[in-house]
Amino acid sequence: MVKIGNIEIPDFPLLLAPMEDVSDPPFRALCKEQGCDLMYTEFISVEGLVRDARKSVQKLDIYDYERPVGIQIFGSDMENMKQAAAIVEEAQPEILDINFGCPVKKVVGRMAGAGILQDIPRMVALSKAMVESTNLPVTVKTRLGWDDNTKYIVEVAERLQDVGVQAISIHGRTRKQMYKGEADWTLIGEVKNNSRMHIPVFGNGDIDSPEKAVLYKNRYGVDGVMIGRASIGYPWIFRDIKHYIATGEHLAPPNINERVNAAIKHLKFSISWKGERLGILEMRRHYTNYFKGLPGVKEFRSRLVNEMEPEILFEILDELRTTYSDHTVNI
Repeated sequence: MVKIGNIEIPDFPLLLAPMEDVSDPPFRALCKEQGCDLMYTEFISVEGLVRDARKSVQKLDIYDYERPVGIQIFGSDMENMKQAAAIVEEAQPEILDINFGCPVKKVVGRMAGAGILQDIPRMVALSKAMVESTNLPVTVKTRLGWDDNTKYIVEVAERLQDVGVQAISIHGRTRKQMYKGEADWTLIGEVKNNSRMHIPVFGNGDIDSPEKAVLYKNRYGVDGVMIGRASIGYPWIFRDIKHYIATGEHLAPPNINERVNAAIKHLKFSISWKGERLGILEMRRHYTNYFKGLPGVKEFRSRLVNEMEPEILFEILDELRTTYSDHTVNI
């Protein structure tokens, strides 16, 4: 078992990365069904929580079937971070996670997310304050550094552990890289194999196949992997990896019924949780991957992303099911 504080999760757990407007309750429900071991909410602004902003507060919604689940927050103001920790604790997640990795300009410009990689002492001080402000295990998600000249993650991980952080997830890119190029796991491996480290170290970045998950597990020795973009529209990635680890064999890709059923379930939950308009709009990013590999699916996809009437969307999805009923999906 892997332990984060007193939270136990299976050996070599598969984690769902926190992704804005993606890793919400509707999407997490599907990932959990497919074997995800630990999930995080979308990242939540501490300023939004302190102001009681509706969108931020709604992101605190968690459901019992998701557990264990972590709530992730981002911010840079010490007092707001402490207040947000208390608000998060009331939502009763298993874990409080701090985002020190988001590279988006509007976040970085406020010295939050990956912006704080420009000020490591402040990063450590904020983490210490959070640990002291809550009874929840505090974890951190971060990157290798700000740029190629500031890849201090081996030292940073030690310092975060020393102030009480209970686990660390590391994305194998710098902030300057954003999501470009290939993730470099070499330093993630150095963090894990540092004899001073005793907390779980999870690797993140470019895990998009069962083979790669096993390769990186063996090569770098990480305690588990965090999966982000590869799960969008394809929550089966967790099932596929677990089966491959257990048997060395590939599962057949989900058939058209499984894909349509997942899309319908996702859309229904999205509408019920976010409201009709927003639920439909935010679902659009998922259709491409749900139906990837189907010849001539572009017409269906175009209809799905341009329709705002729920019942018509469900009709299109059922039509898609019928049209491709005899087709094998290739990923």
